[in-house]
Amino acid sequence: MSLEIGIVGLPNVGKSTLFNALTNAGAEVASYPFTTIDPNVGVVPLQDARLDYVALLVHPQKTVPSTVRFVDIAGLVRGAHQGEGLGNQFLGHIRDVDAIAMVVRCFEDENVAHIDANLDPIADVETAWTELILADVEVVDRRVAKVQDSAKARPRDFVAEQEWLIRLRSHLDAGNRARSLPVTETEREWLCSMALLTVKPYLYVANVGEGDLPDGAELAARVCGLAEAEGVEAVVLCAQTEMELQEWPPEEAAAYLAELGLAQSGLQRLVLAGYRILNLITFFTATGTKTVQAWALPAGTPAVKAAGKVHSDMEKGFIRAEVVAFEDLESAGSFAAVRDHGRLRIEGRDYVVQDGDVIHFRFNV
Repeated sequence: MSLEIGIVGLPNVGKSTLFNALTNAGAEVASYPFTTIDPNVGVVPLQDARLDYVALLVHPQKTVPSTVRFVDIAGLVRGAHQGEGLGNQFLGHIRDVDAIAMVVRCFEDENVAHIDANLDPIADVETAWTELILADVEVVDRRVAKVQDSAKARPRDFVAEQEWLIRLRSHLDAGNRARSLPVTETEREWLCSMALLTVKPYLYVANVGEGDLPDGAELAARVCGLAEAEGVEAVVLCAQTEMELQEWPPEEAAAYLAELGLAQSGLQRLVLAGYRILNLITFFTATGTKTVQAWALPAGTPAVKAAGKVHSDMEKGFIRAEVVAFEDLESAGSFAAVRDHGRLRIEGRDYVVQDGDVIHFRFNV
């Protein structure tokens, strides 16, 4: 199952437009709240020059890039945690994703309504986070009740967890997100078991008007400043422009982006940022001349689990991994030269796969 990033934000900030641009999936777009009722899911490929290079050497029948799944979730409104605007349903969708891309409106358009009279991106961010925090408070309260019930029979077994839940509740009550609460390893297990919304990794997407590209104007600068203060990433893009460019020939789209001062589309910058917040790396496989494929993998994954990503039989019958670093392959110029120069490594099941590794797995059927 691919890791998923939820596209989250207030109504009419450009979430569905961004989703359309990312996936070219045709999700309905309109200038009124709750256009998106069911979460749309799209799989977005990651452009990677390393994959192209491996394919150039192998001449495969098929080249398969790694992907990131994006989920378009309907707009949050004040009171969402209490069910306003179908909030409970939407908050449940957010709870299922692995990370959050919070889209913030940084463009003026009198034809697209905003929930407030004045456009204030920082206030919008605060509104969104407040709803997520309040939703987490309700989850914590349910956990407290459950632990208290369990403690009736074995009170000593639950003293530490009860004390920690009180601390977590106070932390949220103060307007803080769960991810900022210092925890021990045991407390981290408790925290992860609750699937809280505000513990998820996140980034901001400043959605600007085309005229404010490439860096965005004052509104986007405020979002970027907030992201920097919080130690997270912010991606500045124009979702409308990105969506329209999907209909252009690739060469013309690239030329237009260059005119706007952009070396890379906002979409690819967002996908790459998504990779980073999910702590993903990429490894490659080249199965004869049939398929060259890039695989997304959490950093720190051992070779045996990476083999299972390719096929469950490879994990079950794992013998060894034949590994070459992409830099060594690029330097040598061919797989044959890699072997001649002694750059092909034999690694065991516990070898930690590195970003850019090209791997051939040996296994028993």
